[in-house]
Amino acid sequence: MIETGVWVIAPLSALISILVGLYFYNYVNKQDSGTERMKEISGAIKEGAAVFIKREYTTLAIFVVVVAILIAVFLPQPLWESHDLLLNLQLPIAYMFGSFCSALAGYLGMNVATKANAKVANAAQSGLNKAFPIGFRGGAVMGLSVVGVGLLGISMVYALTGMEGTLPAVLAYSFGASSLSLFAKAGGGIFTKTADISADLVGKVELGIPEDDPRNPAVIADNVGDNVGDVAGMGADLFDSYIASIVAVMILGVGLGVTATYVQIPLVFAGLGILAAVLGALTVRVGPKGNPGAALNNGTYVTCIIFGVLTAVATWYLGYQWALWGATIVGLAAGIIIGITSDYFTSEDKAPVLKTAAASETGPALNILTGFSYGLRSIIFPLIGIAVAAAVSYKICYPLGTNEAEHMKYAVYGIALAALGMLSIVGLTVSNDAYGPIVDNSKGIAEQSGLSEEVIAITDELDSAGNTA
Repeated sequence: MIETGVWVIAPLSALISILVGLYFYNYVNKQDSGTERMKEISGAIKEGAAVFIKREYTTLAIFVVVVAILIAVFLPQPLWESHDLLLNLQLPIAYMFGSFCSALAGYLGMNVATKANAKVANAAQSGLNKAFPIGFRGGAVMGLSVVGVGLLGISMVYALTGMEGTLPAVLAYSFGASSLSLFAKAGGGIFTKTADISADLVGKVELGIPEDDPRNPAVIADNVGDNVGDVAGMGADLFDSYIASIVAVMILGVGLGVTATYVQIPLVFAGLGILAAVLGALTVRVGPKGNPGAALNNGTYVTCIIFGVLTAVATWYLGYQWALWGATIVGLAAGIIIGITSDYFTSEDKAPVLKTAAASETGPALNILTGFSYGLRSIIFPLIGIAVAAAVSYKICYPLGTNEAEHMKYAVYGIALAALGMLSIVGLTVSNDAYGPIVDNSKGIAEQSGLSEEVIAITDELDSAGNTA
């Protein structure tokens, strides 16, 4: 197997991802934001989101610094017993770096989201084909930032610490990302739901006015929540999951031998996953029929195919065991099953949504019961898919060892690779997820700006695709 230097695929892919993200950012930035009224509403949303993020990140920065000091004092051993002070400094630095990278990815995504909303609403006046690329590329800035910044951070930690220091350093980096994502997702999510429910209670229940009506001041807070919770918070959450999946395989790889091969495999595969996501994002087109949901789904499928081909070529060229590639692809397949199931149970033209809507005509009780029942049913196939992926990856990697202890190590390593495969195309997944809040905001801006019903219908179609992609 080729061992030396192949892991540089990871930082190079990460840099490409960041550069393409900057290209998309400039594309969105050049678009027209529309009338003064649209700019005013978008500005209010941006100001509210900026205030929330500043307050949240300031508080989290204090927490991160305090935890970093505790790590420096007590890990890897108490400071007063340490024979190498550099080790006690290495972990807190990696921890703070992980927190910083998570915060940076979230901020970049939220920044472009608050700029893209009015631009999508304005472009919708020229048709769906004009509006969709702005919304998707705005979301792609978030997606490509998450994977680009995350993998570049891990690569830097690995390059600076080497094989011997990899285990504690990447753990600290992952722990830093987890610390920030926990509070960012929870804080942003609570704000989002509170603002959403408050806006509905005041507008729909008490006053009987439509959603996103400009007479309801809580609408701005609702739109702010979409950005701080569903963009910045969601981005930090998936940043953590993505980092953790890579770090888990690297840590298990340390236990498989003295060579760096098994530590570098997740870096190589993650780098190829980023390249697949970049290529997939560049192929997303709404098409002449104007179906944004199909465009988002097709982009995901194309990305999966590209990832499978790239990793197969890498496995052949670098001499990796094919069982390791198989475990990764099994995990990817489980992710596809989750996506297809989610699409079926949330698409407006599929039976679950149609039957839930029909049940709503009877009253709120049946609406809740029907929706909750379909929600419970929706997790059956994803659970089966994950279980089968874990079992298959365990089975095909188990024979790679030469004794019982090694058999178990390879089997667990295979399960970790399956998890990595499931999150390998997270760059495009986050792009689709961040697209949703952007077009949702654009719909609100269109309504509050008094745009035509045709424009609102276009933004509504874009929003519907964002809810299911």
